[in-house]
Amino acid sequence: MSKSSCKHSNFYKKIPSSAFKNQQKKENSVSLVFLIVKICFFFLALISLIKLGYSSKLRLTRLREIQDSFLYEKYRYNDLSSRFDNLFSAEGEQRFMKDQDQMISRDIIRVIWR
Repeated sequence: MSKSSCKHSNFYKKIPSSAFKNQQKKENSVSLVFLIVKICFFFLALISLIKLGYSSKLRLTRLREIQDSFLYEKYRYNDLSSRFDNLFSAEGEQRFMKDQDQMISRDIIRVIWR
């Protein structure tokens, strides 16, 4: 054996067993504290991921609603735009009058001025 290894083995032999046990208890307690801290950080990360996923789901749902609303309004705009363009085409005024809802009930006499 080399001299350095003999010195280390002699060093551990010289430490009283009560001091060694005391040091072992401190190491165990420090390890336990670090384990608890690691577990807390793990749960914190897990909860953060769950909250992030839920908020992302809400955001995507709202974006889908906005997209559906936009597509509906775009369809209405295209429909009204084509109807407006038809108003200025040949006999567009007559078609426009036919498309309008009649506010007068059918059993009332109508007078049409020309």
